[in-house]
Amino acid sequence: MKKKIKIYTKTGDDGTTGLIGGKRVKKHDIRLETYGTVDELNSYIGVIRSKCKDYFDNGFLKKIQSNLFGICSCLNADPFVFSEKESGGSEKESYDSQKNEKLQFSDDLKDLEIEIDRISEKIPSFTNFILPAGCEASAFSHVARTVCRRAERDIVRLSEHIPVDNSIIQYINRLSDYLFVLALKFNLDNEISETFWEKNK
Repeated sequence: MKKKIKIYTKTGDDGTTGLIGGKRVKKHDIRLETYGTVDELNSYIGVIRSKCKDYFDNGFLKKIQSNLFGICSCLNADPFVFSEKESGGSEKESYDSQKNEKLQFSDDLKDLEIEIDRISEKIPSFTNFILPAGCEASAFSHVARTVCRRAERDIVRLSEHIPVDNSIIQYINRLSDYLFVLALKFNLDNEISETFWEKNK
């Protein structure tokens, strides 16, 4: 019989949380803010799946959720180790690539681009900006798209402090494009017209 996982550990009651690797940081740490946003994005994609009736789209979204979980793992892993104390007693923090094997998302990036192109072929061309609206699946896809953009900004900001694999940044960037065309596809499938932005309206 498998042992049940204890939901609460009380280890975070002091306002800190542990990274993969053992280091503890404050819960407002930029790394937690970043993978917390990715986790939020993943949750919204779960909402989209609950509204999505297309078997293929649902499966593709499930794969994206798995990738986002992997990205959270990458962002949670501590890529730094403390070296021995230098002269004077100070500690030098250095990057250890061997202790932080990152997942690669290059193939998944290609899959996203293929799917964006496939959906785009079915969507009528337009010249005006589109307002987020339509069926529930479309509306939630737009919400997820904006959260995805925020995740991208957070990841780029994080990359200025710690090494972040470029394939992660590229994947999140392309994911927002996918969520945009997916929103259009949902409205098209449900025969709902897009709402275009009109200046001064």
